[in-house]
Amino acid sequence: MSQPVPIPHGLPMERDAGPFDPPRRLTRLREARPVSPMIFPDGHEGYLVTGYDEVRQVMADTRFSSRQDLGIVHVPFETPGMPTPTEPSPQMPGVFVAMDPPDHTRLRRRLTGAFTVKRMKTLEAHIIDVVDRQLDDLTRLTPPVDLVKEFALPVPSLVICELLGVPYEDRETFQVNSAKFLEKEVTLEEKMAALGALTTYLAELVTGKRATPGDDILSDLASDDDLTIEELTGVAFLLLLAGHETTANMLALGTFALLEHPEQLAELRADPALLPDAVEELMRYLSIADIFYRYATDDIEVGGETIRKGSTVVVALLAANRDPRRFDNADALDIHRKARGHVSFGHGIHQCLGQQLARIEMRAGFEGLLRRFPTLQLAIPAGDVKLKSDMNIYGVHELPVTWTETAE
Repeated sequence: MSQPVPIPHGLPMERDAGPFDPPRRLTRLREARPVSPMIFPDGHEGYLVTGYDEVRQVMADTRFSSRQDLGIVHVPFETPGMPTPTEPSPQMPGVFVAMDPPDHTRLRRRLTGAFTVKRMKTLEAHIIDVVDRQLDDLTRLTPPVDLVKEFALPVPSLVICELLGVPYEDRETFQVNSAKFLEKEVTLEEKMAALGALTTYLAELVTGKRATPGDDILSDLASDDDLTIEELTGVAFLLLLAGHETTANMLALGTFALLEHPEQLAELRADPALLPDAVEELMRYLSIADIFYRYATDDIEVGGETIRKGSTVVVALLAANRDPRRFDNADALDIHRKARGHVSFGHGIHQCLGQQLARIEMRAGFEGLLRRFPTLQLAIPAGDVKLKSDMNIYGVHELPVTWTETAE
């Protein structure tokens, strides 16, 4: 054990170790006290879990509830204009990521058939085609271009829209409101307005699908009379938000990370067979969905600490994925590493339903981009890239890139 570090007051969030690394205070805390008490901005005494084994234990133990209507879930950072919670948040129907069994089981079970490995594999050729078409469009632009706007965001948006049966021409509605909903420093009014706009739009969409079904996941779900329109809307909200925001951020931030590691980029370009391992390693190394919350329904011992009943527990996935007790040389990006076992998709009953889809999109996206743009490079200094430290899913707001010859 190293020297004790002070109990944090609020979640350390400043990316002071570099754009891809955990905040230094988080790393020091993991080494000294992987399960640490934490004082929240509203005075609540909760816990911060940063160690790999400890994070897996918390996420696998359903006594750490995911429900937000069970007790007050305290936010570990200051939010302007956000009132201090005095009562639990209402449960949003259908959003099974914020549910426990049996409600979570009932809703998730209805979706497992839609996201089987086999079904995702049949989509692979189509996803490669989506990537290639987007890259064709990119070759017609004069650099520099913003890779987020022209590639990283459109690819997963096109794929998830088609899968769910959401018209792609409506993307402005859901992309703008999704982004606003995920911002950390927005007022409650702004957050609720964005959520309201999204749920109103999706409620109309699923109501239409119940009346006139198509060949898509939301139509399949809408045919189940046991699901209410409110539940269908919540499921659609969760799948649409998770289905485009996460992969878009991984494609952009992953490209940034590879451009900052030119030797590994060159190896990957020379040998695309390294891609599956490289994708796992990029997910471990970047851990874009890095903070999750649980509510302790009992006194539970984790890593030698007793987490008290009623506490909000903050789970730090990026810190866990960089734990040297689990991964050798954990702060290095190494595309040869066998990084399976990382917790970027979560762990336990809430492990990401769309993880196979995300893997296929990333393999196709990185492979196509590296093949078609052999001289891709940043168009601005790395230190000027705008990071999404203001968002609940990490990434870059823009990634200006250029190339020095005609792309293939």
